[in-house]
Amino acid sequence: MVGGGSAPGPVYFDAAGAEVGSVREVGTPYWPLADLRLRTGDLLLRPITEADLATIADLLPDDVELDPAAPILAGLDRRLQRGVVLHQAYWNARGTWRLEHWRLNFAVFAGAELIGTQELEGEDFAVLRTVDTSSFLAVAARGHGIGKRMRRAVLALAFGPLGAQVAVTSAWHDNSASLGVSRALGYQPNGRSWHRRGTGVDEFTHLRLTRDRWLSAPTGPATTITGFEPCRPWFALAGDAAQATPEGTGPSQRSASASPDSG
Repeated sequence: MVGGGSAPGPVYFDAAGAEVGSVREVGTPYWPLADLRLRTGDLLLRPITEADLATIADLLPDDVELDPAAPILAGLDRRLQRGVVLHQAYWNARGTWRLEHWRLNFAVFAGAELIGTQELEGEDFAVLRTVDTSSFLAVAARGHGIGKRMRRAVLALAFGPLGAQVAVTSAWHDNSASLGVSRALGYQPNGRSWHRRGTGVDEFTHLRLTRDRWLSAPTGPATTITGFEPCRPWFALAGDAAQATPEGTGPSQRSASASPDSG
């Protein structure tokens, strides 16, 4: 840095969801997505910032599959190589954001601890009204139901203010954690396909959740969504306010508005 100062670290949160730390990316009219927040219980999801990347790379479990087409840099060990791919994926998602294709990746915090990421992706979303999801959790955070809670949070965003009609997800047939989260949230079978895996091929399981099924599901933990309204043009929703569910409502928010480990 100019002047010899130390590089700023990532922003963390206290148990009440208040931001702590010295650095915070602030939303502007040019990029209001920085102020988007999803809160459910002690979990907080906010868009990843560049300051988070090193911490997330250090958390990245070995079993999380990254882009197999990513370039291999000579001289780097596997851990550093995977961190490079993660950094590049973040920059690519920001730099190529289009109405026809967008990827919104959240950092997931439990109290003050960054424990993983949860992504929501739209392909031709303005027409198809379909979202896809992917995620990872640090190994120490697994087995506590967090994967289900953070997926539910982004589904509340998707079926709430975004006005999605369908959510899809896919996982290898032996990824019982991801498939278990999906089935617990009401996803139904949506076919199978075969893909290259390592040096061979393997079966991919596809699942699908409709808006009607989501809205008719039993209520779950409340999700509070803030900072969405200025983001509407980034999802081609500037004229769709009347069609979308208001912020903070939907099956995972009913308890809030009336009184509803990867994937």
